[in-house]
Amino acid sequence: MQRAQRYFIALVAVLFLAACERAPTLPKLSPHDVIVAFGDSLTHGTGASDDTAYPAVLAALTGRTVINAGVPGDTTGTGLQRLPSVLDEYKPRLVLLCLGGNDMLRKQPEAATENNLRLLVRTIHASGADVVLIGVPEPRLFGGTPDFYARVAKDMKLPLEDEAFNEVLKDNRLKSDPIHANAAGYRVIAERLAEFLREAGAL
Repeated sequence: MQRAQRYFIALVAVLFLAACERAPTLPKLSPHDVIVAFGDSLTHGTGASDDTAYPAVLAALTGRTVINAGVPGDTTGTGLQRLPSVLDEYKPRLVLLCLGGNDMLRKQPEAATENNLRLLVRTIHASGADVVLIGVPEPRLFGGTPDFYARVAKDMKLPLEDEAFNEVLKDNRLKSDPIHANAAGYRVIAERLAEFLREAGAL
């Protein structure tokens, strides 16, 4: 009986440690902290209006300032070029990093995309901000989120949200075209991110 109890306690401890490893936490944001949503057309809100893009909806849901720094067509490479000026202008406490979709559309090597994501994260950390990495699905039928997002998140100890866009872009009711959400879809993204930030301790 005691052996069974010890086994159960050990199992619970292992599961607890595994859960902690899977879900890095974030410092709690103050009401005045700025969040920057940095990405491409999915962040910009292509397929919807400015006030229904996910950063605007997330701001309303969280009561925080959320800057929409999404540029349609941006890749991880072009994102690296413009990131320093965005960080300098807004001085965010938290950056929601969502890039890689256009790299995949242009069939750029995965290794280059992964390396660029790591450089983006290092640049953000060097500014003093924290990062949430947001994964997007491969632009093909039944394409899931590529493994490089999970590798970057694990190696750099980042909270990773890699399900929201994957689920939204598989639901025609939530899409404006094959690769973009509509207003309803962006609201789902914002709701999922708000919950994710609460669970990570930021809100």
